[in-house]
Amino acid sequence: MSPNVRMEIAGVRMDVPTGQPVVVLRELQGARRLPIWVGTNEATSIVFALQGIEPPRPLTHDLLLSVVDQLGRSVRDVVVHTVENTVFHAAISFDDGTVVDARASDALAIAARTSCPILCATAVLDEAGLVLSADGELREQAGGSPQEAEAQVREFRDFLDHVDPDDFQS
Repeated sequence: MSPNVRMEIAGVRMDVPTGQPVVVLRELQGARRLPIWVGTNEATSIVFALQGIEPPRPLTHDLLLSVVDQLGRSVRDVVVHTVENTVFHAAISFDDGTVVDARASDALAIAARTSCPILCATAVLDEAGLVLSADGELREQAGGSPQEAEAQVREFRDFLDHVDPDDFQS
């Protein structure tokens, strides 16, 4: 298993061409970004947690954390450990050593609520990460064809250029 890299949620954006939300993770000690396309419900849950918005009724991730708390446990960290055909897989680790597999979007919603560490396998960043250079330009990474990397960078730039924070307001 490859070593893990510490990440943070840089934001939630709207992918203009597809209309699908994207959570952007940022490497804490580096220049890489990891875009993870998520569902609307998960994006809303993450945005609410990041902005400190408490919905009138608990969301599913709030319920899960209430159950965890009532069982006397706490979340230690979340790890984005694999990517297969653009689908990201994660795990939620608890203070007693229990590890539960999760969709990356659900694990990130939990992390946003608990402020636990977000980790990402180096292999995942090598495969799906984008590099942000010192001048703020996205650069392709080694691996994959240059055409694939260029298309991915172009698509990422496009949605960043056209996103509006109001896209996530209810």
